[in-house]
Amino acid sequence: MRYQSTIGLDHDQIQELVARIHPVLGPPDRPVGRPPALSLYRSVLLTLVLMRQNPAQTVAADWFGVSQPTVSRIVRRIAPLIGQVTCLHTPPLPDALAGRVVLVDGALVPTDDHASHRKANHNTKHRQAGVTVQVPAALDGTLPAVTGPVEGRTHDSNAYTLTGLDVLLCDTQVVGDLGYQGTPAIRPRRKRPGHTRHTPADKTWNTSISRIRWAVEHAIAHPKDRKILATGYRPRLTELPTLIRIVTSLEYYRQGW
Repeated sequence: MRYQSTIGLDHDQIQELVARIHPVLGPPDRPVGRPPALSLYRSVLLTLVLMRQNPAQTVAADWFGVSQPTVSRIVRRIAPLIGQVTCLHTPPLPDALAGRVVLVDGALVPTDDHASHRKANHNTKHRQAGVTVQVPAALDGTLPAVTGPVEGRTHDSNAYTLTGLDVLLCDTQVVGDLGYQGTPAIRPRRKRPGHTRHTPADKTWNTSISRIRWAVEHAIAHPKDRKILATGYRPRLTELPTLIRIVTSLEYYRQGW
């Protein structure tokens, strides 16, 4: 069976994940009694499918022949273990950014419209609820980091500070978009006051920035291949920062960092 389109990892990578999780998981608490509903291998598959495809847990339960509560228990147990065994693949910061030009942009992680967070997480630009993460990237599209989430209404210039990128990248040349007005980031130029068009020099400047900013869009697309971060996160919002770290470290594992 091919797994790349369904799970995002090949067969050997899945086997390696299971082999790493097995000693961490340890022996079962009860040597006797009802056997687990799914083997460790299928439990890992289930968790990876949920991250990659983001189906409703009832749908995943039908696919794997178990109940929805069983799916929930398995995912809550296995997902942190995947993050634990892949965390060593996370590139060390700021060493991974040293001597590089860093592109930075914000990305929205859509969530359910929770009443308690409706105002804070409503993103006016995308017209939906979610949280915002900051994504730095190298000029070749390499993804060195994904920051923790902030409220969806947070402007990129504020998120740049709130997530600590202003300190992390203080000695690095950073290129952003117009949303990073007021930060040290290099950014496109706005139209001069009283002018309806850019000057030729400003056009040349903006074109040169646009030509390299494709790389950060590619970097954002990599973790969002896990549709749980792209099509709408449904579980508890308190668990979302941990899930973002797990998905990010899993992406580093896939790329072979």
